[in-house]
Amino acid sequence: MQPAASPLSRYLAAAYTLLAVYASLHPFADWRNSGVDVLAFFAAGWPRYSTGFDLALNVAAYLPLGFLWVPVLQPRLGRFGAVLLATLCGAGLSLIMETLQNYLPSRVPSNLDLACNTLGTLLGALAGARWGGLLLDGGRLHALRHRALLQGAMGDAGLLLLGLWLLTQLTPETLLFGNGDIRGYLGLPAVLPYSAGRFANIEAAIVCADTLAVLLLATRLERRPLYVPIFGLLLLALATKSFVLALTLGTAHGFAWATPGAATGLGAGGALWILATLLPARLQQALAALALLLATVLVNLAPDNPYSANTWQTWNPGQFLNFHGLTKLASTLWPYLALPWLMLLRTERKS
Repeated sequence: MQPAASPLSRYLAAAYTLLAVYASLHPFADWRNSGVDVLAFFAAGWPRYSTGFDLALNVAAYLPLGFLWVPVLQPRLGRFGAVLLATLCGAGLSLIMETLQNYLPSRVPSNLDLACNTLGTLLGALAGARWGGLLLDGGRLHALRHRALLQGAMGDAGLLLLGLWLLTQLTPETLLFGNGDIRGYLGLPAVLPYSAGRFANIEAAIVCADTLAVLLLATRLERRPLYVPIFGLLLLALATKSFVLALTLGTAHGFAWATPGAATGLGAGGALWILATLLPARLQQALAALALLLATVLVNLAPDNPYSANTWQTWNPGQFLNFHGLTKLASTLWPYLALPWLMLLRTERKS
């Protein structure tokens, strides 16, 4: 009998399914019954404004869904059964989402989207049957994770947090690493008036505190501090931020995040992290929690930058609307998920 799927496999699959549901129904506003047959989109013709990029995006969005569910299902169903059921579940989920979009004025159900989502799930499931187990259940990366990282539910949750943090970098309009802003959801104005000097100082403090907090969180996931992987995580986050800025504003703006304040904060946060690795683990956790609290408070106190606001007022998310809503939610929630993890980790041991 094959061993059961690891909890991490189940957590990743369930988390991505919830993210797909959120992205499909964002912005969750103005639900209404238009009186149209909810299955009429099945017989609709080719969408007038569909592009190759739209099709690729819809395929890519469901690839991870199939990839992640196959290792969960394979121990019970075998490889063929897992691919088949994962594909059917992806198609069923897409069908439900497209049907529900009939009740959202900002969304348009599409049989083409359904077909692309189903194809993406199938391709992901086939990839999951080939490589999913190697990555998540018994392969080299799985073995490396057991040797180098914290085990148990808290270790799994910590990895999910780091993955979610990387996802937040795909929100183009936020400050670098500036997560946790709830003013927009509450309709609150900026507390402090804008001035160039004040904004640069607050930006530097936010980036410094967030950099320190994330690097310490990653450090606590490791059995012993490994500088190269952690700095690699930081570089991956910066590359992700550059990618989304280049995609939304043009290649000339790929490094728009690299302001003097952000550069100062990155340098200071990295230096403080190196010093903090000399502290006992419990003090590292406390320092990470304090840094995260400070960064989150400053994000909500930071003045609105009129130059940045003008740039993003002219940006139309277009086909990125659902994905943008997803990354924005992740950015808002991330500190409030990471703080409990840091506090609960006090009862966990690294070995």
